[in-house]
Amino acid sequence: MKKSELAHILRTASEVTNDPAILVIGSQAILASFDEEELPRDAIRSIEADVAFLEDPDERKSDAVDGAIGEASLFHETFGVYGQGVSISTATLPSGWEERLVAFDSPEAGGSRAVCLDAHDLVVSKLVAGREKDFEFAQALLAVRLIDANTLLARAELLPGPPAIRERVIKSIRRAARGQ
Repeated sequence: MKKSELAHILRTASEVTNDPAILVIGSQAILASFDEEELPRDAIRSIEADVAFLEDPDERKSDAVDGAIGEASLFHETFGVYGQGVSISTATLPSGWEERLVAFDSPEAGGSRAVCLDAHDLVVSKLVAGREKDFEFAQALLAVRLIDANTLLARAELLPGPPAIRERVIKSIRRAARGQ
């Protein structure tokens, strides 16, 4: 996904919900931290942007995004990308993530005031999910030194929940840093 495509999704999500306060929690949040030209292909291959709303207790806004610009929508068919409405609770995030958010800066985003997860919080959150594509995402960013393994390890220590999850994420970080 290109930054302009994410901006289009954010602008449309804001218009659909009449709420500019959007949080991008999926892999495309990386586009707030780096220019797409700096990013390896594995980091921007997704055609889906996971968007949540800072104020959406009943998840109506997320549902509205799914209906209007979600997978298999006319938006998706027309533009080849889509917005997936999600809850903030979808992601397991390191403590303090709220203080490290990165503004999505693009005039193409229109009235949206979107923020994105910091690159390190994003990668740790993805590694919690434990999918191969998330490991490849982490490995690709580490390989080009856009993220730092030591910072990832420190953020993994800030994860809530059972120690087994933290231990699995730490092992994944070490493996990705070795390029394996």
